[in-house]
Amino acid sequence: MRKRFFRFPALQAILLPALLMTAACSKDHGQDGTAGRIRLSFPDEMYKAALEHFELPDTNDFILDIRNSAGKSVYSGYYGDSPEAISVPAGSYTVKVKSIEFDKPRFSVPQFGDEQCVVVPSDGDLNVRLECRQINSGIRLKVSPDFLTAFPDGVLFVSSDEGSLMYGYSEKRIAYFNPGTVSVIMNDGGSSRTLMTRTLSAREILTVGIYVSDDIQEEDSGTLSISIDTARIWNDESYVIGASDDGKGNTPENAMSVNQARASIGDKDVWVCGYIVGGDLSKSSVSFQPPFSSRTNIAVATRSTASDKSVCLSVSLPDGDLRDALNLVDHPENLGRRLYLNGDIVESYFGLVGIKNVSDYILK
Repeated sequence: MRKRFFRFPALQAILLPALLMTAACSKDHGQDGTAGRIRLSFPDEMYKAALEHFELPDTNDFILDIRNSAGKSVYSGYYGDSPEAISVPAGSYTVKVKSIEFDKPRFSVPQFGDEQCVVVPSDGDLNVRLECRQINSGIRLKVSPDFLTAFPDGVLFVSSDEGSLMYGYSEKRIAYFNPGTVSVIMNDGGSSRTLMTRTLSAREILTVGIYVSDDIQEEDSGTLSISIDTARIWNDESYVIGASDDGKGNTPENAMSVNQARASIGDKDVWVCGYIVGGDLSKSSVSFQPPFSSRTNIAVATRSTASDKSVCLSVSLPDGDLRDALNLVDHPENLGRRLYLNGDIVESYFGLVGIKNVSDYILK
């Protein structure tokens, strides 16, 4: 049986920082002629569970590349054709695997792989456990019927420097790109305009809702104003098949992240962890800098430096001790602090996925 390893395409384990690996592998750890061996493997303990549900890449067909600290190739070819033990001089090596070559945008083609810096000892075996993570990014559009009515001749494209894909109004597939800047462009009547531009990271799948705003007005050019809904962005989440999400959010130690909370609308009495980044919420804005004027709400995000409403969760502060302790009017020093909240996740509060009925908190 050929070894296989599986992951959800859009929700993958976090890669080691490329900068650290590059720095480590650039150092000369000897390579003085003494020999060692590299033994590679993909963990396959999740094979049976994955095989029941998913059609995902066969790791034997992955493209393997091993290079020494000078950048010289030690092995380049299919993982399934590589020796069980690769003899090399002792020293540092960069091991890369990828499921496919991916050099231009394509629909429904997630790319998987791993990159590790390893140090091979002399006269010994180094066992390298390769992971299977998504390494490209994707974008998916959800176009509202109102948009179709307003722009019956409009054509949407998703585009990067490497190419463009036409995104039909009925298209449901994910368009995959190499990490970097991706734009949504509309062509209507021969003229084009960029609706939005985002920078996507590896493993990030961005879902964008495009619709016509309720207070639409004619512009001088005869075109219509457009609103872009990017509230639901899954950019940091990961899920490994075989790991269980049972009980997620049941304790502060097992709290949901902000992004996990966005995907868990309707969950009640759960713990969510984020950083306090702002307040004074309205349907159109969040204040990220003091002074603040509202004691009834705050915004939390994955990072303490967030300054974009679309990456925030809105939080309703109930009257009483909890509001007295967390509001930014009386406690502007809370800005940037980590906060654990126990409450109910609702679909919309001031235009964002929010937390209401907060009953407990931990402020760090």
